[in-house]
Amino acid sequence: MTNHKILQTKRLSIRPVITEDATFILELMNSPKWIKNIGDRNIRTVEEAENYIKEKAFPQLKEFGYGNNVIIRKGDNTKLGTCGLYRREGKKDPDIGFAFLPVYEGKGYAFEASHKIMISAKEDYDLKELSGYTLKDNLASRKLLERLGFNLKGIGKLPSSDEDLLHYHRELDF
Repeated sequence: MTNHKILQTKRLSIRPVITEDATFILELMNSPKWIKNIGDRNIRTVEEAENYIKEKAFPQLKEFGYGNNVIIRKGDNTKLGTCGLYRREGKKDPDIGFAFLPVYEGKGYAFEASHKIMISAKEDYDLKELSGYTLKDNLASRKLLERLGFNLKGIGKLPSSDEDLLHYHRELDF
């Protein structure tokens, strides 16, 4: 999985998730906001996190060239969160998703990483539009999607859940 492009911003390196990220992914997936806003994936060990990466992230990277990325702060190589583009079964457009450890929220990292990934979606993968899905009460994600230029389209569902989510959408016309 090392032949995929590593994106750079002023403060961040953005690279595809690898199995060596399993300890970090385990911590992130068990953080309170992940469980509340994304859902409990029942990942409780490093080995389960490695399997999750292999089964969920690698197939998308292989098939589409994009998927889940780890966001790393350049100054100290700290892993802050994840951000990526996801192809969902039955959905026309890929969607953008992001999650950060609580201590790194509110510092602009999610906007910086998401914006760079949107540029890459257009320039590197010739994508024309993206969706974003979030819970109605996840105000931080809603504000970030709106700041990124997404507009609320209505209610949607993801294949993995029956939960009603707000469906945001934007054309990559920058």
